[in-house]
Amino acid sequence: MSEVINTHKCPICGKLYTGEQYAPFCSKRCADVDLGRWFNGCYAVPSQDLDEVETIELEEALGNAEKNAKRD
Repeated sequence: MSEVINTHKCPICGKLYTGEQYAPFCSKRCADVDLGRWFNGCYAVPSQDLDEVETIELEEALGNAEKNAKRD
């Protein structure tokens, strides 16, 4: 029976590779480039700022949770 060779595409440079050492990247360089992008804030999840009412409700909920945790 023949062995199946899995190839992957590096998300940084697009190179096809078969190794798993730096997966999902083809090399340490591409892994470091990705890490640098995280550190520089290139990757971000969009969010909305809470309005004043939502902020107050959140603070109250956290306060209640802390009180309940101290009782236990």
